[in-house]
Amino acid sequence: MKLLHQINLAFGALLVLVLGMTALLIHLVLIDHFMGEQKQELSTVASSIATRLQLQSATLAQPSDTTLSLGQSVALPVGVEAYLSDSEGRIVSGGTEMASLTAQPLPASVLSSGGTTVRLTASALVSSGGYLVHTDLVPQGTLTLRTPISKVNAIERALLGRLLIVLGIGGVVALLLSLLITRRLIRPMMKLRGELAKVQERQFADVRLVRAGGEIGAVARTVYDLAGELERYNRVQKQFFQNASHELKTPLMSIAGYAEGIRDGVFEGEGARKGLNVIMNESSRMTKLVSEMTLLAKLDSEEDIVQPIVVHVLELLTGVAERINPLLAARGLSLDTICTESKLDALAIMADKDKLMQALLNVVSNAARHARQRIVIEAGIDEGRIVICVRDDGAGFPDTLLPHLFHRFVKGKDGETGLGLAISRAIVERCGGLIRACNQPTGGAVISLSFPQTTV
Repeated sequence: MKLLHQINLAFGALLVLVLGMTALLIHLVLIDHFMGEQKQELSTVASSIATRLQLQSATLAQPSDTTLSLGQSVALPVGVEAYLSDSEGRIVSGGTEMASLTAQPLPASVLSSGGTTVRLTASALVSSGGYLVHTDLVPQGTLTLRTPISKVNAIERALLGRLLIVLGIGGVVALLLSLLITRRLIRPMMKLRGELAKVQERQFADVRLVRAGGEIGAVARTVYDLAGELERYNRVQKQFFQNASHELKTPLMSIAGYAEGIRDGVFEGEGARKGLNVIMNESSRMTKLVSEMTLLAKLDSEEDIVQPIVVHVLELLTGVAERINPLLAARGLSLDTICTESKLDALAIMADKDKLMQALLNVVSNAARHARQRIVIEAGIDEGRIVICVRDDGAGFPDTLLPHLFHRFVKGKDGETGLGLAISRAIVERCGGLIRACNQPTGGAVISLSFPQTTV
């Protein structure tokens, strides 16, 4: 069953239950209200009659004399019957509408109704079914008033019919509104399912953003962003293999060409020696390229390739300076290390020391290829994080290159494999840090590495 039908069915069942309970409660409240009104009316009439009987009794010399007529007629509401019984429970007077209550014994303890003779007593009046009964003690005996419940039942049935009609109309309107609201809620989910089917079929570029509000809108935005990221990753992967094949193909062609030339005797003497040098250089370049590609693959897939330990920033910068010094000396560059904190020994981070040193070496090597005279490595604390900045006085990064600087096989001027900064980013992020690049207003490039500070 579709989700739309399930929701509508559940809502319909809940609506029927709620409306049924509401109708039952209203019905019970109305019955209680009408019964209370009738009882109150009987109590009021009984009090009025009892007061008149007491006044009449006060004028009699012998109130207990049953032969004396009270001679006073009492007006009763429509449908109310009044009876007066003596101390032995015998009805001595009674009737409906304009009743003349007297103290004379009636052979009226036997009454006829519709051709049927019924003997009435005070106890029979009180226990009679289908009536509301009220009794009061008066000087002449017991006053009993009763009224049939059928009048209340008729009013109840009329109100219940109208109530059911109103609740039925309200239920239909509520059901129609629920169908409209449910469709508005479910339609984005149905569209989202279609977009997810595109993701399943790897049609990432065809995924569209589903417009919706609330949590469904948030999920739709997440799916859209996920599809965009998967599309970018898929494109990068294809580009990676294309670039990798190109980078490997170039040295292989050089190696194969010189090897065939030497084998066929095309290169002899000095030419053969140069060919062998080219073969060795290209082999070294291929080895480095394959090693970097392998390292990138491990950084992406292996969880335990990074072994974090406490790394002191001073020790890290000293090691980088010692290893990069031959390259700087060959290019005639100077390296300055600056710390903005007074206690440089206290600066420490949690990272894989060897991997992080390799990442920083890649960054400094990149700066060395573009610097004119000077490279500066600055370490300090910014907003609770340890920041290491590498600056050079070169021309800076081209604006078109900055957004893709840390992608694989992105090479600038004088670049080598195009994997160095991509490896640096992978290492820094695996160590819990962030890496950013920008240009200085005064000229030159800046690459910053930031890490959470570790207490030594």
